[in-house]
Amino acid sequence: MPAPTLSDRIRGCLWGQLIGDAICLGSHWIYNLGEMDQRFPGGLKGFESPYEGHYHFPKQPGEFTHYGDHSMVALEMVAQHGKFDRPDYWLRYLEHFGSPEYTGYLDKATTATLENFAVFEAENPEEPYHAQGGADDDQLSASAALAPIVVAHREDPSLLEIVEEFTRVTQNNDKAVAYVKANAIVLRDILNGKDFHGSFERARMLSQGLDPQYGYEVRRKIEAGMSSTLEFELRQGLDEKMGSITDQAVLAVQKLGQSCPLPQSFPAATMCAAKLAHSFPDALLGNARAGGDNAGRGCMIGAWLGALHGFEAIPIAWTVKLKAAPRIQMLVEKVVARCSRATVRV
Repeated sequence: MPAPTLSDRIRGCLWGQLIGDAICLGSHWIYNLGEMDQRFPGGLKGFESPYEGHYHFPKQPGEFTHYGDHSMVALEMVAQHGKFDRPDYWLRYLEHFGSPEYTGYLDKATTATLENFAVFEAENPEEPYHAQGGADDDQLSASAALAPIVVAHREDPSLLEIVEEFTRVTQNNDKAVAYVKANAIVLRDILNGKDFHGSFERARMLSQGLDPQYGYEVRRKIEAGMSSTLEFELRQGLDEKMGSITDQAVLAVQKLGQSCPLPQSFPAATMCAAKLAHSFPDALLGNARAGGDNAGRGCMIGAWLGALHGFEAIPIAWTVKLKAAPRIQMLVEKVVARCSRATVRV
């Protein structure tokens, strides 16, 4: 099978990030896998309805969690400008999440970001907001919405500076910045046709030099995700109790961490993506079945594997389930057209 074209990688990356979120809507933040089995006795198939009392109730299958909503804000901005535009991005974010009409879940990063803005506005009524006062939060807000930024700036030597600027809009936290930069390196290399495992290795090698405070931690966490992959590869077929490859991925996510903070979620997503890199559907379902913050991890995994395999690897039945599918298609094709027209390689 021929390698995907750049256009197909871009489509896969952008659609993949959104599908990785939506597939987990009803199962998001269920940490107890026994409860998961009780809630979904036929087995998790993806795109389940949130039950009454769930974080995302009464949203319907095909809608997004707050991560997917954030991803759409970033996609709209890049489709409009062809690049990261901080003032426009902030206004879109504020209008979406700060609107009284928004009924989705507001996580810590979103709530604190809006609160920080309100404080700034009250104390500086005559000054424009700098949009670098995001939450002191090391979870998944920026990483889950990163794909459009990397697509737009994948050949820009200032990519990592732009990624930091993007991150600090909603997460003014040095640890989050370090992890999001590593994510950007991985995604940039995959989009540019580099080897999947080699892309993580490059991020591992570069991380320590990029951030003297948290770079070593990021490096160790990438190693943990990749070494867990190796461990389970060696045990595959040797221990019947381990079950299928997908079951092994579920167990490894539990080992590395189901929770939202990037020191747990990033290596867990790394492991799941690498373990099931052969199949976009298997990786997304394996991640969903592992519970916890599966939607946030799913955004990263969907972007990585969508970029790796291209849009053709994503089941059409999944894309049409997205409530915003027509809008997404229009925005994605706008981004693809912009990338195709670019003649100056920076």
